[in-house]
Amino acid sequence: MLSQCLAIARREFFFIWRDKDLRYILLFGPLLGLLIFYGTYSHQVLKDIPTAIADLDRSRASQELVKNIRGAENLKITAYPESYDELEDLIKKGTVVAGVVIPENYGKDLSLSRQTRVEMIVDGSNMIYATNATSAMLSVSHTLSAQTGVKTLVARGIAPAQAAAAYQSAEFREEAWFNPTLNYAYFVVLALALNIWQQCCTLTACMTIVGETGAASWYQFKSLGISRLRLFISKSAAQIITFMAVALPVFFLAFAVFKLPLRCGFLLFFLFSLAFATALHSVGTLASSIAWDPVNAARFGMIIALPSFLVSGYTYPLESMPGCLQIIAKILPQTWYFQGINLLAFKDPGWAFMSQYFLAFLIIAAVCYTVSAVIVARRT
Repeated sequence: MLSQCLAIARREFFFIWRDKDLRYILLFGPLLGLLIFYGTYSHQVLKDIPTAIADLDRSRASQELVKNIRGAENLKITAYPESYDELEDLIKKGTVVAGVVIPENYGKDLSLSRQTRVEMIVDGSNMIYATNATSAMLSVSHTLSAQTGVKTLVARGIAPAQAAAAYQSAEFREEAWFNPTLNYAYFVVLALALNIWQQCCTLTACMTIVGETGAASWYQFKSLGISRLRLFISKSAAQIITFMAVALPVFFLAFAVFKLPLRCGFLLFFLFSLAFATALHSVGTLASSIAWDPVNAARFGMIIALPSFLVSGYTYPLESMPGCLQIIAKILPQTWYFQGINLLAFKDPGWAFMSQYFLAFLIIAAVCYTVSAVIVARRT
């Protein structure tokens, strides 16, 4: 029995390697994705955000404000429009993604201790730019607000030291945990590379059954008395081993070369990925058992693999999605995997917490493999 299983597994390894297209996709797809995404996000934090300042006051006070804004971190002043409409045109064309409008009479209102409002505008059409620009703008506004407040108190006759103390009596400090530099590369690079990996693995798994039942080899196995269970256990083991072998270079580059964060031990991360690969393979096997030919199987694989990352809750909160979409997402192993790798990479919540993710993979695999077996038994 063992010799038969090993022979079938060797045959499956040979078939995967013989198919040049599949071999190149599995070997180089995830690695190429990792290199591209790491290169794309190598700057880690968005800096030099194109910003325009529309100074409608032209007073000494407004010029001092412009000088302070020019010194703000992560903002790059690239334009000085003469009007609000000109600023709007710059943002529409994408020349700048943030703008500051200093109103008329800014200096006069400030000297008379009147309330004045400096408008800060962010282009919300690009969410990544908008988030970073908003953060930079908030930092600027907090600093300038405190400086303006101190000047206002001084203008009212309060000693400079007392005015500064009034604003420093309560300090509010922003602090990011687990990814303190808000490094976008740490957050997204590994996930995007593993998304390509899971897509390649899904397409391969979708051929597990239909690749045999549609070929003459299926009748050869039947004539040799090899049971369906033994055949597909051997084929599945070979494919899952291949999936993990392909993932190892990705892990090495990500953690050893690119130094992406991994708070948990590598063994736990590897076992977590292995459990996911098994559950993913079961989903592909189910699709393969339903498909009538390899073309249909590939279509099913694309339908499953491509949107799974989007609905996994990794880039957009799962809780904010429609209820029906949340249910579908929780059925897919990709949802559990991508949320799990975020926890393992940044927080390492421990085995007790991660066990529920392993249990989800186990349930998905058990259900999909069982249903696949029933379908195959009825059709062959």
